[in-house]
Amino acid sequence: MREIIPNLLWLGNARDMRDVSKVLELEIIAVVDLALEEAMVKYPREIVYCRFPLLDGEGNSHSILQVAIQTIVLLIKIKVPTLVACGAGMSRSPAIVATAIALVHAVPAEHSLNMISEHGPLDVAPALWNEVQQCVNEAWHTNTQ
Repeated sequence: MREIIPNLLWLGNARDMRDVSKVLELEIIAVVDLALEEAMVKYPREIVYCRFPLLDGEGNSHSILQVAIQTIVLLIKIKVPTLVACGAGMSRSPAIVATAIALVHAVPAEHSLNMISEHGPLDVAPALWNEVQQCVNEAWHTNTQ
């Protein structure tokens, strides 16, 4: 598990997500699960669990991508300690988190992705990254009209 924003935002993989005792130890309040191929995790009632099953490539619903990104944006803004995880923690979670951080801080998503890469290796699928950025651009264009 990699701490991206101190005491607020962590990136993880499926193993990290299933380590309920570690989630509780870190006082994480919300878990955002992006792993389509993983089984849902059963958490204690006090943990908020959001599941947005995404493909690690193209073919994702733009609506689901937007909801996943905006959920993380809101959790960051209201300072809810959050773990965002996918299968390996290398593609979907960094792509979605980088985009959410970029929206919160009004910086390019590539800048946020580079910042995340300082915390460990990444392997973001190019098709997923393009789809996420296209989705954000479409939502921004729709909201400014």
